[in-house]
Amino acid sequence: MMATMTITWLIQLKNKNAGLVDITWSYNFAFLAYLFFIFSEGFYDRKVLIASMVFIWSVRLGTYLYQRNVGKPEDARYAKLREDWGANANFKMLQFFYLQGLLNVVLAFPILLIMQNKLEDLHWVEYVGFGLWLIAIIGESLSDWQLARFKKNPENKGKICDVGFWHYSRHPNYFFEWMIWVSFFVMALGSTWGITAILSPILILHFLLNMTGIPATEEHMLRTRGKAFEDYKNTTSAFIPLPKRKNRA
Repeated sequence: MMATMTITWLIQLKNKNAGLVDITWSYNFAFLAYLFFIFSEGFYDRKVLIASMVFIWSVRLGTYLYQRNVGKPEDARYAKLREDWGANANFKMLQFFYLQGLLNVVLAFPILLIMQNKLEDLHWVEYVGFGLWLIAIIGESLSDWQLARFKKNPENKGKICDVGFWHYSRHPNYFFEWMIWVSFFVMALGSTWGITAILSPILILHFLLNMTGIPATEEHMLRTRGKAFEDYKNTTSAFIPLPKRKNRA
């Protein structure tokens, strides 16, 4: 993971687009799942199932982020970090990239637990976990598609996306991303020490709600959309898709 992040950092030194780290972070899980599949000694059918789930999610997300970032201006979140860090930006960005690589390993723990499970019958919680994953991957894919489609329309430039899932949540893509990790945790409950896998959805939730997810995104939206985003914020759930509420303003 450190090797992939070092390469990504070197590339962004040239193109000044730190958003590449999100692409690498996403693809890294497919790589980790492949390694776990090769070296783990769990039940083959279970390994195939979880490896397929991780691969589909990882490659879809990484490819979507690639299409959104490559050849485009740097994501506002990373541009702000670069500005705040000033002369030390390159070194601090490398540290940030390495942190993302470490998170890859820590977050992948549920996947490793599942791969190591030698029981030859799938537990009922694993079926539940797969069901949650299916809902989450469809929801995340639709959220990304709805936003991309909205942005492609020139008439929507400068407007707030308030269609589809975005009508009920300001960040439905983050919500369904979190659900992906909940599904991995639920599947891990069928394995020895599976309860310890709860660390992954807790960490993801923390980062989405308190750090690089919602706070950074909304700070940028308030700067660029002003009152339009404030009105949207006052009527729309931040995370979980819920019915609209009356504007508190």
